[in-house]
Amino acid sequence: MSSQTPNSASDPQDIVSSSLSTKITEYSQWRENLIATIDKYIDWLDQTESLDAIQELRLYDIKAILKKDQLVMAFLAEFSRGKTETINALFFSGFNQRLLPSEHGRTTMCPTEIFWDAREEPCIKLLPIETRQTDDSLTFLKTTPGKWHKIRLDIASPNAMKETLRALVQKREVNLETAKKLGFWNENDPNMRRLLAEKGTVEIPVWRHALINYPHPLLKNGLVVIDTPGLNTMGAEPELTLSIIPNAHAVLFLTATDTGITKSDMQIWSEYVQKRATHKLVVLNKIDILWDGLETDAEVDALIQKQIQNTARELGLDARNVFAMSAQKALVAKIRKNPALLKRSGIAMLEEALANQLVEAKHEVPGRAVVTECSDMIRSSRKLIQIRVNNIKSQLAELHELQNKNRDTSKEILANVVAERKRYEASVLTFNQGSEKIKRLGDKLLRHLSLGYLDTTLAQTKQDMGDSWTTVGLNRSMRELTRLATNLAEKITLEGRTIKKHADDLYHLFRNKHGFEKSEAIELNIHNFIHNMQALGKITHDFCTDPVNVLIEKRFLIRKFFLGLGAQIQAIFEQAHLDCNRWLNVVIGELKAQINVHKNALDRRAESLMESHSSADQLIKHLELSEQELAKYQQQSNQLDTILLQLMHNAKFNPDEPKTLESSPELQSTELDNDYLSKTVILPDAAFIGGNPQALN
Repeated sequence: MSSQTPNSASDPQDIVSSSLSTKITEYSQWRENLIATIDKYIDWLDQTESLDAIQELRLYDIKAILKKDQLVMAFLAEFSRGKTETINALFFSGFNQRLLPSEHGRTTMCPTEIFWDAREEPCIKLLPIETRQTDDSLTFLKTTPGKWHKIRLDIASPNAMKETLRALVQKREVNLETAKKLGFWNENDPNMRRLLAEKGTVEIPVWRHALINYPHPLLKNGLVVIDTPGLNTMGAEPELTLSIIPNAHAVLFLTATDTGITKSDMQIWSEYVQKRATHKLVVLNKIDILWDGLETDAEVDALIQKQIQNTARELGLDARNVFAMSAQKALVAKIRKNPALLKRSGIAMLEEALANQLVEAKHEVPGRAVVTECSDMIRSSRKLIQIRVNNIKSQLAELHELQNKNRDTSKEILANVVAERKRYEASVLTFNQGSEKIKRLGDKLLRHLSLGYLDTTLAQTKQDMGDSWTTVGLNRSMRELTRLATNLAEKITLEGRTIKKHADDLYHLFRNKHGFEKSEAIELNIHNFIHNMQALGKITHDFCTDPVNVLIEKRFLIRKFFLGLGAQIQAIFEQAHLDCNRWLNVVIGELKAQINVHKNALDRRAESLMESHSSADQLIKHLELSEQELAKYQQQSNQLDTILLQLMHNAKFNPDEPKTLESSPELQSTELDNDYLSKTVILPDAAFIGGNPQALN
């Protein structure tokens, strides 16, 4: 693309890092391969008439989660550290100019999410700052299109897009009372105090939140970029504290060479990044100020390395996670196609590390979760096939014995099968009774996690807070909620163990009386519920012990924080309810499926023996049919092995590894019982990122 011809988003020529773009593209392809493997399993279930409604729904849920899965990258820093310029350099250099506003004196004023949703046209949606006066959360407001101001993006014109996106930096002046009502007054901010003294006003952003829907290739592959404002604006939106960091898969924290680590930098690092971001990188930006021409390249490099070490030491971080660069020079180099300047800018090392961190973070969670759950389903299906194979082999042995015995002996063979079927039916009756008991216990367990119970608890907590809205009251309330949740988890765990004990008794019954494979019910694991509630408690404690938030002017902020907590707690309860309900569906689901398959096989064996006993021709016919069925079931078993191996290979994602598969018809389950599959990982559906874009149309 020439500098005179603006590129459209449909055919971009961004000079992004090959490592970054390649890794994200590879991740997208890996995800598609995983979906294709799941489709093969669904087709297998459909062709073998083995697909039940609950299993089908779950498989389609997993596919839907994978399809909308996102790689979320958040940029955090104080004002004027170069966040937006870094975003421009990383992703939007193909516009041959700055796409997002990042000129001197103009900085992002509202949190901004940049993503692509093909269901909607390219646009920017802006949420008015006045919505902060309501109790509505950002997550809820994303489902309310009438609250947003929508502007179409002309992706064929970079200049037009650039002008439209200047809305992100719009500010306005209000009186002190309004600033306090909206949660923006900070008496420790010298710029605010100066403006108030000079004009009697306070400067606040026009918009509360922005969503940019843009068809960039990396965004199409699931990348989401979040540009956050500085400390004061971040602190004015508690939902960011509760959501943005936990839901980000890589966090970039920016500092600047010209300022060093300031007090506000340290506050952002300690409050939002240090203990809350799993994958974090630190960018020491603006190293070009060291390029004054008076030092040699070696001396400049030594200075940069010294700054990296100092930054790492101040932040308590490994120096390998600190990257010195110049975002401004990197953008210039990409626009001007200057390889030497691009290399000197330092952005390549950041892009390489960022690509690896993103892929590692995202592959670890959905990959492990999908493989764990889907491989368990496939192995359960294989057990059913093995039951059919074993029964067909028994039937063949009986038919061959019938062929070689006299009439009296054949009557005995038939009688034994009929007697076995009657004993089995008695066990099935016991199973049905046990299943009903488990259902009653399960209903009781689920009531603990009902939203009715939670709403009552939150309403009582809000009532206890009254109109005070102090950090002391908030911290006390969250401690009480955490205590209640912990007690609730203990009750659920105990009831889950009781249910498992009843389920294990049923598994043992069919193993001892009917030779089923040794197995037991899976345990209920609500570790995520406890962990998430405790994490919210820790975030609340940190918020309430921050001296800045103890000020009386922060009552508005405390109320907002409490409302944000309520939304997060509700999401945690809903997820726990979903997990427990899913567990109840599978705790004896596998045994139930095996019982039905075995019962049908016994019925067919008895019917085949009866017909073969009375006719030699029927005997030959059933021998032929049984041989054909045995071959069919063995083929189905081999197909499952192939699908399972494909699933395992995709899970251990390595784009440089050759994609070869070997199928083993006698694949042992112990081959899969490794640490990679032994951990239960929930597939989270992030409540903050993206929200419900379709609802905003």
